[in-house]
Amino acid sequence: MYAAASGMAAAQQTLDVVADNLANADVTGFKSDVAAFAALGGNASLGTTEIGTHLLFTQGKLVRTGGPFDVAIDGAGFFQVERGGCRAFTRAGAFSRARDGSLQDADGWKLDGVRIPEAATRVDVAADGRVTVEVAAKPRSAGRIQLVAFVAPEHLRQVDSAIFAATEASGAPHTIPAGGDRQPKIAFGTLEKSNVSIVESMMAILAAQRAYEANAKGVQAADEMLRIANNIHRG
Repeated sequence: MYAAASGMAAAQQTLDVVADNLANADVTGFKSDVAAFAALGGNASLGTTEIGTHLLFTQGKLVRTGGPFDVAIDGAGFFQVERGGCRAFTRAGAFSRARDGSLQDADGWKLDGVRIPEAATRVDVAADGRVTVEVAAKPRSAGRIQLVAFVAPEHLRQVDSAIFAATEASGAPHTIPAGGDRQPKIAFGTLEKSNVSIVESMMAILAAQRAYEANAKGVQAADEMLRIANNIHRG
């Protein structure tokens, strides 16, 4: 009975994780979560226990938007952002120009290293992150977007849908080069969609529902056996 009940709990947890992924399928830069489980009792098969969830940082589809400040990472790495003295990391590059010239997302997270002058009439971002603007018909540098990476990005802590913070397990961020051969590149006027696969998620839901139903039948069978045993004991 315990083995079947723990199986029901595992199936429910899987459904919850997949449902959260689907709810964020349209969020730019969102990374899906996966629940992990382990067997209790080794070969004795005493049941299933959850050992946590981890993030999948496979790249989402890059979509051309033409947005004046939209950027995406084609390859590994993260943008560094800051808000209220807190530093975080993201692959969501839907930015807009703030009053101070910084680029920030809808929640106020500002992109490090870039300031766009108010008088700029054109903005361009190179594959290596160099930002140039045109002011009074003359090109000027407006900073550079630096990319960072982690030894174990799956251990980053999720702050918001597409915002992550470093942890001891993820390791400290380190700067990585961009723009060269076999290096990540920054795509200007482009956004990275979430890496949630609707088809795979629906298949995972069906598999979890069937597992839940099978384990529920196991609980019912164990309950019936206990009822019969109890009646025999009384008799």
